[in-house]
Amino acid sequence: MHESMNPLLRVARPAAAALASLLLVLAFVAGCQRDPASGDQQPPAADSPAATVTALATQLQAGDLAGYARTAVPPSLHAELDAAWREDRSRWPLSELPLAGKLPPLLAAFGAEGAEARLQSAFDRQFAGQDKQLDAAAQSLSLWGVEYVNNEGVFSDAERVHYAQVIDALGAWAAAAPLADRARAKASLVRLASAARASGLDEPSDFTALGMAGTLERLQPFVAAAMRTLADYGLDLGASLEGLRVEEVSQEGDRAVVQVSYPLAGHPVSTQVVLERIDGRWYPSDSVRNARASLAPAASTEGDDAVPTDVAPADPATPAG
Repeated sequence: MHESMNPLLRVARPAAAALASLLLVLAFVAGCQRDPASGDQQPPAADSPAATVTALATQLQAGDLAGYARTAVPPSLHAELDAAWREDRSRWPLSELPLAGKLPPLLAAFGAEGAEARLQSAFDRQFAGQDKQLDAAAQSLSLWGVEYVNNEGVFSDAERVHYAQVIDALGAWAAAAPLADRARAKASLVRLASAARASGLDEPSDFTALGMAGTLERLQPFVAAAMRTLADYGLDLGASLEGLRVEEVSQEGDRAVVQVSYPLAGHPVSTQVVLERIDGRWYPSDSVRNARASLAPAASTEGDDAVPTDVAPADPATPAG
């Protein structure tokens, strides 16, 4: 995704845009989550397609990105991905998130010394009290996002359907959320800055040095802090988890289809997850495909979905675009 195509990022200052990106990233992740104790569903059989979806969702619910990466792909592919991380050839599974390339500079911006005061100042100048403008930007971004996933990008048919529903729900949420509330922004910035510093991910090179598992483990507290921030802005992921349902639709040989339904920001979302059996275990086909694609030489060097290794923290006082 290019900033020149995004009306919100064009007008936002880098720090505020980073916060908006983070909110969207974590809300997007919620689309795959599940509460294993929700409702009256019977637990799926061990090593079944539904059990795989359940395990992945439970790991995401806990912010366990490292565990998610181990469950989502076969061990041999996981080893390849870890090696590719250390060679700057892949950033999967982060590359599956929208605007994943913004994550290293986002962490650097939040973790910098004095970030709270600088980012609060940028927020006050750009967004404080601008409720109508932010509502309009959220609606424009939602419309653009749905158009993008429907017609562009590298997505499977199931991903296009799912992501369009998620973006539509998030657009409605963002248009009604108190994004211009100064007190909420202040509390959020303090929380996120503290979590960013605790991660120890100060430079893009830290992602390379720590490798996939090490980086994902360091990100866990930051993800937890960001999810708390989403709750403060009215996006209760717990409610989505409580209402989520997983049902196996079909299984034929080494291919299975699972139906996943859940409410997101008061909007019903439904998607089908295709899984494939590899060496006796089930894995989401899209995860395996995307992970393998991330190992291609050009996959980590083009577009915003890549995680750059040479991006310096943005100056919050400099307009973007």
